[in-house]
Amino acid sequence: MARYLVFDWGGTLIKHAVMDGDARILEQGERPTPDPHSSTKEDFLAAIDDVVAARRDDVEGIAVSMPGMVDDANGHCRSAGHLSYLIGSTIGDEFRERYGLPCSVENDGRSAALAELWRGSLRGRRNAAFMGLGTAVAGALVLDGRLHTGAHASAGEFSFLVCDWHGAWDDKQAYWAKSGGVGGLCRLVAERTGEDPDALDGRIVFERANAGDADALAGLDAYCDGLAVQLHNINTLLDLEVIAVGGGISRQPLLIERLSAAIARMEESCPMRPKNPSIPVPEVTACTFFNEANLIGALYHFVDQHGSD
Repeated sequence: MARYLVFDWGGTLIKHAVMDGDARILEQGERPTPDPHSSTKEDFLAAIDDVVAARRDDVEGIAVSMPGMVDDANGHCRSAGHLSYLIGSTIGDEFRERYGLPCSVENDGRSAALAELWRGSLRGRRNAAFMGLGTAVAGALVLDGRLHTGAHASAGEFSFLVCDWHGAWDDKQAYWAKSGGVGGLCRLVAERTGEDPDALDGRIVFERANAGDADALAGLDAYCDGLAVQLHNINTLLDLEVIAVGGGISRQPLLIERLSAAIARMEESCPMRPKNPSIPVPEVTACTFFNEANLIGALYHFVDQHGSD
């Protein structure tokens, strides 16, 4: 069976795996992502060169998942998230020339959605969404059974949704990237405890919440209320079957439990519902894949574009 070299590029780590066409991981590794404040594109490519060189003769192609607004036809990066040195690059074409192998490139949120659509919690669904809760809010849309990328390869960029409509649009805190990311959860807990939010992370918050800590639970409920508002809006626009929730904290059953409760509270309070009972209610579910979702989805994207041997 053919083998493929698959990358998941993030702001902290460059992850790679050699995978077969059934998404089995045969080899896996990672290395730090070169810091965009002190590194260049060539520094980044040198790190990729090291990974490819040892495996180039053993794989049929290269698949990439990366942040940013990415044209999935040729890998042109209109933006690149934390990897700012890649803005304006056309990764797919450049890699084909650099390594002599076919290459596919897809946005990380869409890669995760493809993994779930292929073999996970979105399998068999025709209209659905993926929401990834991490440093910011990744997203992707599945419409009529296919990934929807939009006119400018930016469909599903949930981080740019505005959460504060009172005119503070020049403040990053007004956007879902800040309020919906894990940092937003930490800030809501810290407001109740008086701690420095930078001293908290998702692991600490959920350790406390699972132990019944009142401040952690109150902060989590406030966080889920904010998520529920945006999911209501997304679902009202698109009438989805289900929204799959990913990211590290989605491993916590308590998150899905409290988010579902927040959605129920909001929908029960909607004053328009008595006369419009068919207003769709968002259904949420945890993703099947977590840390491996981007790798699996990037592989699926490659096979969809190039076929498999």
